[in-house]
Amino acid sequence: MKRRVGQYLMDCISELGIDRVFGVPGDFNLTFLDDITERDDMKWVGNTNELNASYAADGYARIHGVSALVTTFGVGELSAINGVAGSYAEHVPVIQITGAPTTVAEEKGAYLHHSLGEGSFDNYRKMYQKITTTQAYITADNAQTEIPRVLNEVINEKRPVHIHLPIDVAATEIEVENEFSAPEHESSDVKQYIKAIETQLSHAKQPVILTGHEINSFDLHEELEDVVNRTQIPVAQLSFGKSAFNEENPYYIGIYDGEVAEDDIKSYVDQSDCILLVGSKLTDTATAGFSYGFNEDDIAYINHHNFKVGETRAQDVHLIDLVNGMKDIDYQFEGDYPKLRNNIEAVEPSNEPLTQAEYFSMLSGFFKKDDVILADQGTSFFGSYTLPLSQNNRYIAQPLWGSIGYTLPATLGAQLADSRRRNILLIGEGAFQMTAQEFAVMIRERIKSVLFVVNNDGYTVERKIHGEEAPYNDITMWNYTMLPQLFNGEEEVMVHDVRTSAELQEALNTINRNTDKMHLVEVKMTKEDAPKKLIKLGQVFADQNS
Repeated sequence: MKRRVGQYLMDCISELGIDRVFGVPGDFNLTFLDDITERDDMKWVGNTNELNASYAADGYARIHGVSALVTTFGVGELSAINGVAGSYAEHVPVIQITGAPTTVAEEKGAYLHHSLGEGSFDNYRKMYQKITTTQAYITADNAQTEIPRVLNEVINEKRPVHIHLPIDVAATEIEVENEFSAPEHESSDVKQYIKAIETQLSHAKQPVILTGHEINSFDLHEELEDVVNRTQIPVAQLSFGKSAFNEENPYYIGIYDGEVAEDDIKSYVDQSDCILLVGSKLTDTATAGFSYGFNEDDIAYINHHNFKVGETRAQDVHLIDLVNGMKDIDYQFEGDYPKLRNNIEAVEPSNEPLTQAEYFSMLSGFFKKDDVILADQGTSFFGSYTLPLSQNNRYIAQPLWGSIGYTLPATLGAQLADSRRRNILLIGEGAFQMTAQEFAVMIRERIKSVLFVVNNDGYTVERKIHGEEAPYNDITMWNYTMLPQLFNGEEEVMVHDVRTSAELQEALNTINRNTDKMHLVEVKMTKEDAPKKLIKLGQVFADQNS
């Protein structure tokens, strides 16, 4: 069967179940975009800029399992590089496709637009080498080997890949000899690693599992819960990867975040003599500046391509095999551990100015069991990551990469990945202003998400770290409730102006009654107020930076 290379690439991507492709048109990808828009099994989602497109692709991949992003050469792919780097850091599988100049122009070393004017065409590809798990330069001759190789890698590693596709190559016809099929995981023998875990546990008096982001990346929620139910080892989550474990499970004890953790959780974890670090990393944000109190010699690292238990180490072992292998562990914990406590205090709505504590308490009662909650890296994250979730909730944040504004476009991607689940965005006005253009695309795509924008006059996280009254932590004030009018979305979006807990309760009730609309809630609070966790962590980060 004859297919253009561009058509073949999208045939392969379609086999991964991708039905939305994000990006921005440019002259080096335009004819290739025809191979996308002419299809019946996927839709082109044109974004307002490439950075937002990369964030949207990340959000889509976190829900769907993999995503595709198309940019043009140079200016486009470099605009997307921040978002792709975040996906790499946090193990999110994104296929980044760059529409590139023709091979003829490259061979001539022509001084083309979007190049550096030096006749070289590999500069940007080199930049992507450190933030993608593999890269490919597609030709008509290698298309049927390189494209499957790269797509296998994005699925197996759950990290971005980069495809350089010259526009003349995309238009070249080839004879397709073998159809691509989505890769299936090939299991490997991990008995020696499981034995090492058993040996460590056999001496443990107070074990604990700390889990996080890689469980979300590899969709190992059920498998990990099976391990926990069999071994009865208590589980704490890191904020980096919240929703990795079912918070309704009886062996779940809560969030562990170093010295700022709840006293009973902190005491149990810090005094543990066997810490099974399963699919997670001890980052500064997740551990309050590395303030964990347990002995690093007691850590068993059970991560993707990073296994270290005692003297047994491996860099080539797959997390899927390790977690599945742990189901056969011959061990059962019979000791005591702290039981999960609900620390959410009920709020009696009033006409007094709304506080951060009241805001997050009321949001906790607003969440429904299937909601996807996205929290931007500011007050929204630090105020929400300890809120209780149901088994089917999904929590999306970016605490390792921490690029503010990420969650607005990510909400677009996550909502398009599964339109049946309500997406709730929690974001501050400083982050919102970073990527606000994507609100127009959300209106165009008629998504029904709920957007809470906290307007408290500036960069609160930065204020709590340094410069409480410094001018560099101030931002220009916007009237956020006017944005639907600006973006021609008055019919699609209901707006809510909130200053008190009574007004917030009224807004929440209205949202629940009008599920056929997108909702934008501007929540006004004082700039001095902040979540308790953020106040504590601000001092930790200030000390860390001094």
